[in-house]
Amino acid sequence: MRNGETEIGHEENNAMKRRMSRLVQQRHRKDRGFTLLELIIVIAMIGILAALAMPMLKDNPRRAQEAVLKTNLRTLRDVINQHYGDKGHYPGSLESLVDGGYVRDVPIDPITKSSETWELIYEEFTEEFEPAETDLPEDGQPGIMDVYSGSEELSLDGEPYNEW
Repeated sequence: MRNGETEIGHEENNAMKRRMSRLVQQRHRKDRGFTLLELIIVIAMIGILAALAMPMLKDNPRRAQEAVLKTNLRTLRDVINQHYGDKGHYPGSLESLVDGGYVRDVPIDPITKSSETWELIYEEFTEEFEPAETDLPEDGQPGIMDVYSGSEELSLDGEPYNEW
């Protein structure tokens, strides 16, 4: 019987080895990589996320230009007021602000990409309010009271740049 027992034990041992071999093969098969279906699902999810993010990102360059325009307008308006406070009259030109040391260069309008396209608003003299001779610039001409962008385009919120 010992031989019969050994044969049965040997068969059980072989069956156990086969099961273990199958488990090891299945484990190796799972460790090899992703299935095609898994890859397609991940790529589809990435595509959906990218489609959601693109509309938000496409306006970023325009937003940056608008931020620069606001800063440049604020700077110009501040130095025009500083000039008025220092000299008692508004500057005759934007270049006189550079000559007076108020700014290094005339800022560029980021929408028109030029420093020559600023829309200048000059002070108006009326008969009711005629400034004293000492309040006039040397050439006697009205000075620049305000400045706007020279662009006729609309901002992202629908307002024309030349009304900022």
